[in-house]
Order: sequence, then C-alpha cells, then structure tokens
Amino acid sequence: MRIAVLASRIRTEEKLLLAELERRGLAYTRIDDREHIFDIQVNAYPFDVVLERCIQHSRALYMLKIFEGAGIPTVNAYQTALTCGDKLLTTQALVQAGLPIPRSVLAFTPEMALTAIEHMGYPVVLKPVIGSWGRLVSKINDREAAESVIEHRDVLGNYQHAIYYIQEYIDKPGFDIRSFVIGDTCIGAIYRSSPHWITNTARGGTATNCPVTPELADLSLRAAQAVGGGILAIDLFQTSDGRLLVNEVNYTMEFRNSIETTGVDIPARVIDHLLAVGRG
Repeated sequence: MRIAVLASRIRTEEKLLLAELERRGLAYTRIDDREHIFDIQVNAYPFDVVLERCIQHSRALYMLKIFEGAGIPTVNAYQTALTCGDKLLTTQALVQAGLPIPRSVLAFTPEMALTAIEHMGYPVVLKPVIGSWGRLVSKINDREAAESVIEHRDVLGNYQHAIYYIQEYIDKPGFDIRSFVIGDTCIGAIYRSSPHWITNTARGGTATNCPVTPELADLSLRAAQAVGGGILAIDLFQTSDGRLLVNEVNYTMEFRNSIETTGVDIPARVIDHLLAVGRG
C-alpha cells in the first residue's frame, strides 16, 4: 500500500506512528508542508491513503482537500477536520446530534459579547473559535475582567479574534476526561488532572487512566460520529452532579501521555485504521 504522511515537525506521536509503519515493513512518503509545492492543476498522486499529522490547522485543511479532490482517502477526512478545527462548527454538530454540551453562545461585537457574558453570569470562558492547547482561552470572573479581555481581543486585528465564543464555566472536580475513538470503537480514556482550571496535558495536566464505562463509550462514539468519525480525541467535563458533557473534539489527536496510561497500543490502532481506510 502506498502511504503518505502529512507532517512538518516530527513530535513524539509522529515518531511512534512512523516507527509502527516501519515495524510492519510498510513504505511511506513523508510530505512536509514547509517544503512541498502543490500544483493545483495536478489531480493525481501516487498514494492509496493519506495520514494527516499537521500542526497547522489551515495547512491540514488545504492538503486534505487537495488529496480528497484527487480521489485519495484521507485520515481524517477533510470535512471532519473542518468541523473539529472550528469550535462553532463542532458545537453545532454536537447540538444537532442531541449531545449534552456546556451552554455556549456567539457574538460578533464587543458590546454584544459583554451583554452575552452578563446575561450568562460569571464566571464564563471566552475561547477563540480556532485554536488548540488551551491558548487564548480566558476564564472571566467579573465585568472588569470581561471588559479588559474583550478590548484586548478587539484590537488584535485578526478577524477570528472578533468572533466571541462564550461558554459557561463548568466547575470541574479537578479533572476532565479525554477519550479516544478510532473508527467505531472507544479504545480508552484518561483523566487530565490539574490544580489549574485548564487541565490540558500540554499545559501541565497529569494523565491517569479513566475506565471506559458504557455511558462514556456511547457519548464518545456519538460525538465522533457527529463530526464525521475517524481517529478522534473527545474532551468531556463531569459536572458536580455526575453528568458528562462533551466539550471539544480533536482531529489530530495527541497521545504520548496516554499509551502507558491506558495500556492501549494507540499507534498500532491508528495504523490498523489507516490500512482499513486505504483498502476501502
């Protein structure tokens, strides 16, 4: 099978995935988005399947669109990446699927953002619609903080910063949950714990194993299906009364802290799925 791997910087996850391909004796071509020129008139490429592991969301989208346009299956699919890479599109997909999520609203001006925050009640969380690793995510505790953060966002200049995605603050019990879905299976889950309200492991959160209950598996699979399916990481909150809420869905999932924690050989499961997609 002719495999292409879209990746610029090779992180731990990419090293593990490439090592798994090599362990199986599978040849692959690495495509570095920083060093490649795509001829838009070309509509044929010598690949049977493409694995996307880009860091930059915009580059991932364009390359997935190019390869899918040439009839090559990609993991994940362009539409899944488009949906998961935008918090509004993700939220809309989850709502349409009837999944429980934190209350979320959108505003397009500083005045309406402040009105929405006051109406929702403090504290709230203000997020960029496109972003990862908890960057530029702000917990806003009072009006003074709201005015300050909104003013800062307003003068940044990027149109995306003038889109105000506001979410109710969920008082998590010191952790959230990240589950991993590959195809039609929830293969495992971790608790991400931190004394800080942002629990991302990229920001210092600690990973421990989370049992995959029937409820967690069902919610994770439904969330994955809502955004198009594939290889996905689902972030969930547990409320003080024990309910699970879907927060976000990640389409280029990181898993370096989750292999030993869950006991699941995640790189092998990813490559299994990639080969299945390539075989059609």
